[in-house]
Amino acid sequence: MNAMDQQRRWPLTGRDDELRAFRDALGDRQRRSFLLSGPAGVGKSRLAEECWSLARAEGWPAKRALATDAAALVPLGAIAHLLPVGIDSATPSAGLDAVARALAPGGRPSVVLIDDLHLLDATSARMLHGLRSDGAIRLVATIRDGAPVAPAVQDLVDDRDALRLELEDLTEDQVQALLPRVLRGLVGTRTVRELHSASRGNALYLRELVLGAIFTDALRYDGEVWELHTDELAGTPRLHEMIECRLSAVPPDAQEMLDTLALCEPLPEGVLERTGAPGALDALRRADLVHVDRQDEDGLVSLAHPLYGEVLRARLTPLRRRVVLRRQIEHARTHDTRRNAPLRIASWQLTADGTADPDLLVRAAGLARHSHDHRQVVALLESLPEDRHTSATRLLLGDALWELGRARAAEEALDAAYTLARTEEELTRATLARAWNRFSADRGQEALDLLDRFRAEDRSARTTHVLRISEGVIRAFTGEPERALELLGSLEEDPDTAADVMVWAQGALLKGEALAMTGRTRQAITWAEHAHSAQLRTRSEAPLPHPGSQLIVLVMALTEAGELRGAVEEGERAFRMVDDARMPLPRIWAAHHLARALWLAGRPASARHWYAQAVALCRMHHQPQAARLANGGLAACAAVLGDAEGAQAALAAVEPGTALLAGEERLGQAWAEASRGHLREARRILFEAADQARATGHATSESFLLMDAARLGGAGEAVKRLEELAESCDGSLIPARAAFTQALVRKCPEALLAASDGLAEIGAELLAAEAAAAAAEAWRRRGGARRAASAQARSEELAGHCEGARTPMLATPETHQPLTPREREIALLAAGGATSKEVAKLLGLSIRTVNNHLQHLYGKLGVTGREEMVRAFTSGTDGPAVPEG
Repeated sequence: MNAMDQQRRWPLTGRDDELRAFRDALGDRQRRSFLLSGPAGVGKSRLAEECWSLARAEGWPAKRALATDAAALVPLGAIAHLLPVGIDSATPSAGLDAVARALAPGGRPSVVLIDDLHLLDATSARMLHGLRSDGAIRLVATIRDGAPVAPAVQDLVDDRDALRLELEDLTEDQVQALLPRVLRGLVGTRTVRELHSASRGNALYLRELVLGAIFTDALRYDGEVWELHTDELAGTPRLHEMIECRLSAVPPDAQEMLDTLALCEPLPEGVLERTGAPGALDALRRADLVHVDRQDEDGLVSLAHPLYGEVLRARLTPLRRRVVLRRQIEHARTHDTRRNAPLRIASWQLTADGTADPDLLVRAAGLARHSHDHRQVVALLESLPEDRHTSATRLLLGDALWELGRARAAEEALDAAYTLARTEEELTRATLARAWNRFSADRGQEALDLLDRFRAEDRSARTTHVLRISEGVIRAFTGEPERALELLGSLEEDPDTAADVMVWAQGALLKGEALAMTGRTRQAITWAEHAHSAQLRTRSEAPLPHPGSQLIVLVMALTEAGELRGAVEEGERAFRMVDDARMPLPRIWAAHHLARALWLAGRPASARHWYAQAVALCRMHHQPQAARLANGGLAACAAVLGDAEGAQAALAAVEPGTALLAGEERLGQAWAEASRGHLREARRILFEAADQARATGHATSESFLLMDAARLGGAGEAVKRLEELAESCDGSLIPARAAFTQALVRKCPEALLAASDGLAEIGAELLAAEAAAAAAEAWRRRGGARRAASAQARSEELAGHCEGARTPMLATPETHQPLTPREREIALLAAGGATSKEVAKLLGLSIRTVNNHLQHLYGKLGVTGREEMVRAFTSGTDGPAVPEG
């Protein structure tokens, strides 16, 4: 999609509540005016246009006028085209009855749209006032805040029966709702936030930013989700022209302040006032071009909109930049005592001269790392002269590059850090960082080999301990949770007593993950909460992972414990925290764990949205291990939602290999097979994946995979192991899975309904709906029609919360007699498009046997042939949905 196409397809405002209010007002005879006011760019004109179009679509006569400065010079200039021939503009009131008849044909008033009502000439205003009073028109009009209004126009505005709406900038939630409708596809949460932040919710600015991003390929659609691939949003030439026009009204004596803010914001009021004439700051404030933060004791001043800075910087010459920046540098050196002063000074020096004092660069990089501004760390340290680098600076640079997902560049920096290291502590830090970088790049064995070689030499007890913790981190991440917990057993409770607080923070993260993966979910929750709070209160000055990372572990722990609603809430909070810090790796895992919680809660459309975001981030930042899991989840969601093409596209991107959450990367493959009716193959994949999870100690992943195999007809094979897992693991999720599977094996309707209630209680509503559907089928087999109908109603109620999920257990066609398991399997394959020959080959039957089964099916379903049978099984869906006995 190009920007020109998108410009034609931007018909929406994101003002659904206001549109509903207008629709209601149309039905109220007392409401003869609908007045929209607000600042420029807030979307008044677009909303008024939508209201007018809505009225027109509902059969109202519709007229429009455009009030302009030019039209205001001529009496009736704005509405002359609405008047019948012969009306005297000198005495328009004399022809009011004729105008009213023309505008209210058949007695139904016209809906008249007037944009910029404040520009209307007095004669037109008086005419419209009379027409509205006579009931000949309904007025839809916009008025800009602060615009002067003539007395005749004020009479139109002062209609006490008017519906008035003061439009404000779009909220982030409104932008979240608007963009997918405009772009016709999912939009990443991070992208929504970036666009909302850059536009500040101004509807006009938002539109131009999106169009500009599409035109420059900064905003891309990968078949699943729209994502921004840049941190710089330029907008369109039209947007820059609009902002230039707004800034051009600034008095010359205030321009100096704007230039200074564009390069150095925020600045204290006292500092800024030194750069302009007296009263200049007040003029900028009155023009709404700057904002003063009164919560800060110095009254920090910043530009009122981030786009103002973009435009101002673009028009500054290099010489002008240097003059402004050097003045601020000199002042800050002698007067700025804030903690972040070295960071600001170093940044200004780099911008002004392309270089900065090396010692200042190093101090500034350390400050940037503490605030998790990894891009700034890289910018500062890549400007450091080669001969001024030390092991510590190379380590800091490599750490920042790793956090940004730039594994190859990080490896070069970290190898250099190891080469420059002289003490055991420096060598240890460099070794650990090199190992972490390798395992995050899916080179786990290399990472372990690196630690082994380093440990082979004589090391201190402290170093040996740190290496042990680091090995535990890597083994947890590379698929050995039980071994990881052995190694992490010596991890300190308190980071302030840790041998190395950075290693402690990494160990704390993966210890929580390993506990959850091995089914110790209560310990995992307790530990994740403790690690998060402990990291927040630590006195250490060491650069630590973002505290939101510890919440990601809590999401997984809550999920596996069966607290699915809490997991989703914490997942949204965790993503917002790490998203604020613009950290790719935590963003990926926050999105993945939230998607996984949503999938288990039975919300595949929401899960798909988050899996798609995780996939896009993995692609941008080259994270193959996370991509395997996210693509597998994405394929499963697409399959369950009936999107076979989307499922296959996601599967095509799954690279071989496994590690964290072993076996779960095959989830999408299994559900894609199930959606085609190949239940036997789907079960084979799931049982094979469950065996893999069991072999590596991933107890919760094993139970997850076994449950899905049971749902697809493998309950008998899965039940014993699920019962064992329910005994050895804590939490409520695995016992609920085991109870459901036991009830499926027994075909006991009472037990199935009890399982449904238990699953619904923990938030697993799709499983609960399936359990109720299975109970309905069991009652039908027993001839309990009334109880079957009640269970089916319960299933449908629960499924209504599941975002259109289509699984084999959810839909059962009306039959005269229950179907046998073999008949169901044949029906599902046939409904998926398989011929009798293909069904025979898949099931190891003769074609004649398949055809005989089909004839029995037709009789039980009350249909005359294959086509009617397919409709019976796929009614209301895009694919087959048949319960497997």
